[in-house]
Formats: sequence, C-alpha cells, structure tokens
Amino acid sequence: MFQHLQGLGIHNTKEIERYSVRQEAQKDVLKIYFKKQKGELFAKSVKFKYPRQVKKVLMDDGSGQYRNKTEINRNLTLVIDELNQITKPIAAAPVDVKQKILSDLRHLEKVVAGKIAEIESDLEKLK
Repeated sequence: MFQHLQGLGIHNTKEIERYSVRQEAQKDVLKIYFKKQKGELFAKSVKFKYPRQVKKVLMDDGSGQYRNKTEINRNLTLVIDELNQITKPIAAAPVDVKQKILSDLRHLEKVVAGKIAEIESDLEKLK
C-alpha cells in the first residue's frame, strides 16, 4: 500500500510514530521516528537525505537573466504524502497573533534584561 516507504526499506508502517523534515544546504533531511519498544531507552529513527531539485527560473525584472531556484525533491513529496496518511498530523489551532507577539516580546525583554545584568556583572569584576 505504501510503495514509496517500502522502497526506503520501511515495511512495518504501523510502527511509525512521527516524522520531521529539515533543510541542510542543498539537501532535505527526512527523519522518521518509530514507536518506542518495551525496554528501549530511546525510540528508533532512520534518516534519509534527498538532494534539492535545481531549476533555472527567468528573473522577472525584464533583464532576460535566469537564476537558480531549489525546490523539494518529487520523491520526498510522495514519501511525505504517505507519512501524512499514517501519522495523520493535527492541524494547528488558530493562534491569537496579538497575544503571541506580546508573549514573544515579554520573553525577549527577560532575555535582554538577563544579558544586561550579566554584562554589568562582568564590568564590575573589571574594576
């Protein structure tokens, strides 16, 4: 049923718990996490690297020049589609943007205040 995952050597798809995708340089890294088995300290995971596809795109400024643009590998999108069927990701709840910004601002204030106190303490040591 999940032919792309089977192509990666993953035959027991019921053991898949979640996955993550991140970009490193010119590659996308897919990491698949499996359910933790009894007696294991950490859950098993496997990592796959996919090179990003490079396409030449005409620049829109009328110069007639092209630039390289990278995008996700088609095989990776097919694997992600299968993983989404297995893991059924939950859609994020709507976030109150104003509250999030205020929360981020308060956190930033605490971080900056802590750093200022640390620098002032270092300055006192120099006296």
